[in-house]
Amino acid sequence: MSDNVKLTIDGKEVQVSEGTYIIDAAEAAGIHIPNLCYLKGMKAVGACRLCLVEVEGGKGPVIACNAKVKDGMVVSTNTERIQEARRFVIDLIVSMHPLDCMTCTKAGVCALQKYAYDLEVAESSFTRKQFGYEPDTANSFIKRDPEYCILCSKCVRVCKEQGTNVLEFMGRGVGAKVITADDKPLQESGCTFCGSCVDACPVNALLDADRWRKGREWEYENVKSACLLCGNGCDITVGTKDGKIQKISAGQAEGSAEKYICAYGRFGFDCIEAETRLTAPMKKVSGKLKETTWADALGIVAENLKKAGKDAGFISVAGIQNEDALALKALAKIVKTKNYDTTMSLYADAETLVNSQAADIDSADLIILAGLAPSQWERVLPQLDATVRRRAARGAKLVVINSSEARISEAATINLIGDEAASLKAVLKAAIGKGLKADKKLADAVKDATVTEEAEQAGEMFAGAASPVIFASPSLFDAAANLSLAKGSAVAVPAESNAKGVALMGLTTGGTTYKEMASGALKALYAVGEVPLSKRPKVDFLVVQNSHLTELAGQADVVLPSATFLESAGTMIDYLGRLKYLPKAIEPQGEAKAHKDIFIQLAKAMGGTIKKPTEAEVKKAAKVKAKTSLKPFEAKKGFDVSPGEIIESVNASVISGSRLIMLKEMAAATAGK
Repeated sequence: MSDNVKLTIDGKEVQVSEGTYIIDAAEAAGIHIPNLCYLKGMKAVGACRLCLVEVEGGKGPVIACNAKVKDGMVVSTNTERIQEARRFVIDLIVSMHPLDCMTCTKAGVCALQKYAYDLEVAESSFTRKQFGYEPDTANSFIKRDPEYCILCSKCVRVCKEQGTNVLEFMGRGVGAKVITADDKPLQESGCTFCGSCVDACPVNALLDADRWRKGREWEYENVKSACLLCGNGCDITVGTKDGKIQKISAGQAEGSAEKYICAYGRFGFDCIEAETRLTAPMKKVSGKLKETTWADALGIVAENLKKAGKDAGFISVAGIQNEDALALKALAKIVKTKNYDTTMSLYADAETLVNSQAADIDSADLIILAGLAPSQWERVLPQLDATVRRRAARGAKLVVINSSEARISEAATINLIGDEAASLKAVLKAAIGKGLKADKKLADAVKDATVTEEAEQAGEMFAGAASPVIFASPSLFDAAANLSLAKGSAVAVPAESNAKGVALMGLTTGGTTYKEMASGALKALYAVGEVPLSKRPKVDFLVVQNSHLTELAGQADVVLPSATFLESAGTMIDYLGRLKYLPKAIEPQGEAKAHKDIFIQLAKAMGGTIKKPTEAEVKKAAKVKAKTSLKPFEAKKGFDVSPGEIIESVNASVISGSRLIMLKEMAAATAGK
C-alpha cells in the first residue's frame, strides 16, 4: 500500500496517495484544473497543455496531468501567468475550430466552449484555418466530423486501450486527422459502435448520429440507471426530453477512461417505439389476437390459472427486476403451484450465483478468465472484454483458460487451451509449488494434476499476484472458487443482467424445471419476457407477458403488454454483487404496465393480495452469505446453452425492433474479413 503525502493546492491542504498526479489531487480537493486531453485512469500524454500549474520553487509551469505529487509541494493552479498560458492555448484551438456554437449539438457540454467562456476568448487573434475535411455520416450510429477535432487524442487512446483499435492519427501537427484504417467509413473499419469515443470526445467531432435537433443538452433530464440487456449490467445515463429517450451514454464518472457500454445498450432504446411494441392487452378470438381491456384479459388469465392450479407454470427471463421476481414468486403461491423457473437455469444453478464472490477488477494485478469468451465484436459480455483488455493494457497479467482459442486470448499473457477444470487444477498445483500457502485439503485435491509449462507459468503468476481475480463461466465456478480459497476472488459471470438477483430472490426451480415447462409438461404456461422459445408448447392455455409481439406471443391465448426496464422503477444485482437502482426514465407506451404491477393486479383478479415489494425486502433477500468451501475440480454438467445464444434470444425484440438490426447486417457483411 502506498504512503500518503501532504501538499498544498491553492492554499488548501491536501492528503493523497504517493504517486498521484497533481490533476487528480486537485480534483480530490474539489479544485478543477482545466484540461482537454486528460482521461482519469489512463496514462497522460500532455497534448493540450491546458492543465499547466505552477509549483513553488520550480523552474517553470508543469503539466498537472503527468506530474506526480511530492510531500510538501505547494501548487498554484490559477495565477495570472497560468491563465495567460491557457488563454493562448484556447485562442490557438479556436482559430482552427468552427464557431457555430449557437447551432452546435454539443453546446452546453462542450469543454472547449466552457474554457473559451471562462477565459473570455470570443474570437481568435490568429488567422482562422479550415481544412475542408468531409464528415463521416455513412452509418446510423456515430457521426465523425474532423473539422471539429481538437487533436486531444482521447478517442484514439480509448479505442486502443479497450482493444478495438479502430482509430489512429494520420499526419502530424495542426493538420493531423483522426482516421480509420485506409480512412474508411466506420462501418467498414471493424468498429463495434460502442461509442466510447463519443463519450470521450470533449467537442463535436464525435456524436450520436441521430442527435441533430433532438434537444439541447440543458433541456435533458439525465438519470443514472443500469442496462439489463446482458450479463454485464453496465451503468448508463439516460437522457430524456418531452417524455422520450433521446440518448443513452455510459454512466461512469465524467472524464474517466473506464466508461463503456456496447452498441445494444447505447442505441437499442429506439425499440421502445417499434412496430412490434405491445401497447394493449390481447386475447385470441377465432384464432386471431385482438385487443381487449385489462379487466377482460386478467379475468381470462385468472380463470385459467385457477383451473390449472398445481399444473400451471411460470417461466421468465432472468433480466427482470428484483421486485418483479419477488412478485412473481408471490403470484405462484396464490396460484398454488411450485412450478416457476427462469432462463438462468439453462446455463447456471442458483447456488453458483449466490456463492459468487465480490471483486474489484480495477485493482486486480492478475485476471484469470476460465471458460469465458467475452467479445465486443460478437457482443457477448462486451463490457467484460473491454475492461479486461483495459486492465491488461495498464499492466495487469491475463491468463485465459478455454477449451478453444478465444479472441480475448490475443490480450493474454498466458493461454491454456484444453479442459478448463483440469487447467485450473494445474494452475493451483503449480502455485502451491511456487510457495503459495494452502491448507492440506486444498493441496491434496490438486496433487494429481498434470502441470504443463503454461500452467507452471500461470501458477507462478498466481502465487506472486497481490490481488488476483478469477472470472468463470457458471459451470466452472466451483473449480475456480477453489483457487480463491488460497488467494483472490472468484466470480461467476452469467449471461443475463439480473441472474444473480433472481437467484437471491429465490425465483428458481421450485418444481417443474424451465426445460420441462417449455416442452409442454403442464396444462397452463405463463411466459414472462422474451424467453428463448418460438414454438408454442403443447399446453391448454398460454399467456405471454412481454413488451413486444414475439413469435411466441403470436401463438398465445392472452398477451399482456409489459413495460421495458427503462419504463419501470426497481433494482437489480449485478454479477459482482452490487445493488443497482433502475429509476423509471419514461412512462410506459400505451397501456403497458410493469411486470410487478401486472402480477399484483392478476393476484387481485384471483381473489388474492400481493403487496408491492419494497427495497427493504430486496435487501433482506439479498443477504445470503456465500459458502466458501472446497468443491470438486470439475465442470458442472447439464448446461447446453452458450451466453451468446441466451443474449441473442432474450434480446431479439430489442435487436430487430431498432436500428440494431443494421449491426447484425454489417457484422454478417464483414464476417471473415
